[in-house]
Amino acid sequence: MPEPMGSWKDGAAAQRPYLNTAQAAHYLGIGARKLQRLRVGGEGPRFRRHGRLIYYHPDDLESWSRATADAGGGDA
Repeated sequence: MPEPMGSWKDGAAAQRPYLNTAQAAHYLGIGARKLQRLRVGGEGPRFRRHGRLIYYHPDDLESWSRATADAGGGDA
């Protein structure tokens, strides 16, 4: 029996490693608005734009977090 239409999208979305701004901010432990400001200012982690949507890869978030911590950046 064939799978219902759209089921491949559900599986692909579940396996996609990319995070939206809110998810990426939560991953980093900062607010979504702060992450947005960092992105606009060119200071945030690498991101990908798909149309009007912004996505972050967890590896890029980790790299940025390590580089920021190593440089002594942040508000802590």
